[in-house]
Amino acid sequence: MSCQYCGIQPNSVNDISKESEQLAKVDPKDLMPLPAPYDGDEYRPSIAQLKDSSREAHPASATLDGVLAAGAPEPKTKEEEDKIVQQFISGLRKLFTKENNWTFLQPLTLSMEHCARCQTCVDNCPVYEASGWNEIYRPTYRSEILRRLYFKYVRPGNKLLTKFQNNDIELNYTLIARLYELAYRCTLCRRCAQSCPVGVDNGLITHDLRKLFSQELGWAPKELHEKGTVQQLTVGSSTGMNSVVVKDNIEFIDEDISERVGWEVKTPWDVEGADVMLIENAGEFLAWPENHGCTAVILNKAGINWTMSSEIAGYDGVNYGLFYDDVQLARVATRHFQIAKDLGVKKIVMGECGHEHKALATIADRVGVDLAPRESILTLLADIVKSGKLKLDPSRNDFAITLHDPCNTVRNLGIVQPQRDVLKLIAPKFREMTPHGIHNYCCGGGSGFAIMSGNNFEDWRNLVSSRKKFAQVLNAFGDEDLNTDETKKYICAPCSNCKGALRDMLEFYGAKEKSGIYYGGLVELVVNAMPDTAEPLLDWDMM
Repeated sequence: MSCQYCGIQPNSVNDISKESEQLAKVDPKDLMPLPAPYDGDEYRPSIAQLKDSSREAHPASATLDGVLAAGAPEPKTKEEEDKIVQQFISGLRKLFTKENNWTFLQPLTLSMEHCARCQTCVDNCPVYEASGWNEIYRPTYRSEILRRLYFKYVRPGNKLLTKFQNNDIELNYTLIARLYELAYRCTLCRRCAQSCPVGVDNGLITHDLRKLFSQELGWAPKELHEKGTVQQLTVGSSTGMNSVVVKDNIEFIDEDISERVGWEVKTPWDVEGADVMLIENAGEFLAWPENHGCTAVILNKAGINWTMSSEIAGYDGVNYGLFYDDVQLARVATRHFQIAKDLGVKKIVMGECGHEHKALATIADRVGVDLAPRESILTLLADIVKSGKLKLDPSRNDFAITLHDPCNTVRNLGIVQPQRDVLKLIAPKFREMTPHGIHNYCCGGGSGFAIMSGNNFEDWRNLVSSRKKFAQVLNAFGDEDLNTDETKKYICAPCSNCKGALRDMLEFYGAKEKSGIYYGGLVELVVNAMPDTAEPLLDWDMM
């Protein structure tokens, strides 16, 4: 019996454990259509084929959909395969014990036991829609797999429920490898959870699947763990820059922004007892240095007593543990709070970084570290702009501007209005996306995807997970000429992770050259509106 809502066969989830050449495929002709002038076949290219070496290294993972994001290690013997299966069962059981998952045990258990199978959530998943309703990407697909394993290995004995679910799913290495890969086809935007009539959180289920793989099997994407968490806590930042390099880099940023605005801008370091300790995403210092420069301009102009820390991890708000492992999140968050305590600052201000907001302002409360007061740069910026401390001329931002809402700042924390208050004061041609606020769509780079580009995953990210966002952007600028780059259009994205995804998305579709679509943060627009600067901050030729 298929679901009357969407025609999905309930027992199709059993196929994940059956060996086959490939379980699913992303067909370009099935992809969600884009608005003109991006509605041609050239904007539906095929995803690059995996190299033979990648298929040989991760054969089971590669049979999910022909894309590799994470890649499960391949067992060399039957004994190794059996050990992986037993480790998975052990990790699954631990997910449902208070001592191992007290942070999310209650919502996870409720999500396991109370799904109505109504599929209301499917229309709210940008990945599922953009893929052309590919079965394996629907929000409930991976959840149904875990749910059947839950009733088989954690809560066995309910024969009636087992029969109703057609629960003959086989737990083998093929399932585990595919499920690991499948856990990295979701951006954890949680629009599905927001729409569920009974509160089932498929995003949490996906997150805890990743946690199981990380904590029990030691499997996590290198970009998130080795190059992220480990590097941040040993070297100093997820970018690999230590404090000496960061301070030299920011000194150069300060000099550059000073020349552009026409007055001295200096970043204070290790000031004890400061009112504000600013923690930004260290990726900004390399990829978008003007973001830090503009933040420094605004804080200095507003007379804020602020500082940054040169301690390991103290200058980097990245916390990739948010995406795959609560223990790793706690290690980074504990470090941030300890640094704030040692400096004796009054509060931490989180820069324009969405996952920093969620990790430091929401999940850190659950993991029970020694907390410190925290504030978003968005609320502080709104207070500064509305206070009149900055002289601003909105006519300097006289070009089309739309606002992207980062999932972890807006949908998670509910910080919706402050950034809009700022834009309404400095951007005369500001227009909203549809939908916007807590209903906005993910950039496609959430849950760590923005920094994951190995194998052919970047193709999948741009073609599938960012596709709905690109359509949103095009529709927001629908009253502008999208066939020319002469009229400038700006996506305001106050999040480093989102900017990375938008950068790749716009490059993939050639939208800057074809349509004059650019992207950047919010603080840049504020400084660009300052009439007393030596030159406008935004330089289209350099963006």
